[in-house]
Amino acid sequence: GCTVKYTGYLEHWDEPFCTNCYSKSPGLMKLGKDITLGGLEIGLLTMKKGEVARFVFTPDYAYGRQGCPPLIPPNATVMFEVEVLDFLDSDESDTFFELTAEQQDTFPLQKVLKVAATEREFGNYLYRKRHFEGAKDRYKRAFSILGRSPSSEAEQCQIDASKLLVLLNLSLTYLKLERPAQALAYGEKALEIDQRNAKALFRCGQACLCMTEYEKARDFLVRAQHIQPFNHDINNELKKLA
Repeated sequence: GCTVKYTGYLEHWDEPFCTNCYSKSPGLMKLGKDITLGGLEIGLLTMKKGEVARFVFTPDYAYGRQGCPPLIPPNATVMFEVEVLDFLDSDESDTFFELTAEQQDTFPLQKVLKVAATEREFGNYLYRKRHFEGAKDRYKRAFSILGRSPSSEAEQCQIDASKLLVLLNLSLTYLKLERPAQALAYGEKALEIDQRNAKALFRCGQACLCMTEYEKARDFLVRAQHIQPFNHDINNELKKLA
């Protein structure tokens, strides 16, 4: 998927027939689903994040012989100005989730970890856009495929490292969704992997504070403070309990 700013013009026209440049934060669009103009699909595949381009499409790569009345006349040549703001490649991830659980189990661990990382990236993108429900669903999808049994200690370390990132994301996202019980549950799962993780302790402390479980909140936050004594966020939360 990609986030793009685009403006489309008819040949010899100064006014655009379509644009999303007035939107403060354009959404993520999927090639072939949200972006279906043939020339635009091909053009975007040649671009990278941050790039700006101008494409001129003949009718075969645009709206064809029929056009798209009333805006686009028949056999129209069109010009698009495009800027790629963000780009996330989800093809491999989408293909993976279309497989059965048995088929997924045959994938090598490195591919599974890559799919989980892609899902987490999508979650981060949605989180930054403040789409917390969507972010939570992406993080959960990533977590759902990290339950396989490792064949070595090295594999276990890789799985745990991937799980830890997703669990911390889930804990934070549930705090944003004002569901502190779930935030605490995922924070505690993170602590099972790394009991000295200051972020996990901090999230658990915040969750307990939201649930007015002040003694538990203090315990988590003091443990976090021991690990990161100069962390302003941790110290500010502790001040609330003073």
